[in-house]
Amino acid sequence: MDTEGTITTESRDHLLLIGLNRPAKLNGFSPTMLHQLAEAYTELERNDDHWCGVLHAHGDHFTAGLELDKVAPLIKEKGRLWPDDLVDPLDLRPPHRSKPVVAAVKGYCYTIGIELMLAADMVVAASDTRFSQLEVKRGIMATGGATVRMVERAGWGNAMKHLLTGDVFDAEEALRCGFIQETVEPGMELSRALSLAVSIAEQAPLAVRATRLSSLKSVREGPAAAVAEFKSTQMGLMASADAAEGVLSFTERRQARFQGK
Repeated sequence: MDTEGTITTESRDHLLLIGLNRPAKLNGFSPTMLHQLAEAYTELERNDDHWCGVLHAHGDHFTAGLELDKVAPLIKEKGRLWPDDLVDPLDLRPPHRSKPVVAAVKGYCYTIGIELMLAADMVVAASDTRFSQLEVKRGIMATGGATVRMVERAGWGNAMKHLLTGDVFDAEEALRCGFIQETVEPGMELSRALSLAVSIAEQAPLAVRATRLSSLKSVREGPAAAVAEFKSTQMGLMASADAAEGVLSFTERRQARFQGK
């Protein structure tokens, strides 16, 4: 039995399912799992057949967080969780992910669990999920994006309420703050996340990626930076085979058959 845990991957049509798999330890992240997670995100990014990712967890919980006693030496030694040549699952440093990810969370969703879901593009949570960004209780701070993304989503006061107290909050509060997008009955979170991912994968993948990256540019660099690229991005998309298929499917009144070209 692998006591360090693993990250599972499953290709399903144009989706890549990425699963946290260490139920006996509440899916607490070991260094092995961190490395494998970055490898899975890199596979999502580099494989042209994968158009959307789905991040989920095996067992009853998304994750109780980092296995701090094992991960702390890694952070002290290298100052980061992942090698520079692999895609950052937290999407904080290059190489960045360009493809969308839908996250399904449940049970405990603590520390890096929140940061991973905030780095995803949409989140479905079981209604009984419990969240906590509790780094201040351990004498450290959250450095996986929560200090930035919580403020973006929820505003200053709401973000500080959870970042500075490390409190445990429920799915209703996470929804109110914009940290998640939907709640479902426990046990239905993965099927709903898959449904959303399938809907995304039915669209033109080049257009999906361009739309996502335009929104990211607006967040990171401001609206003017995103607007400045509208024309060149749209011209590139219009020259694609998928755009031609989109027009043809419109005139023929049928479902488009996109190829990502």
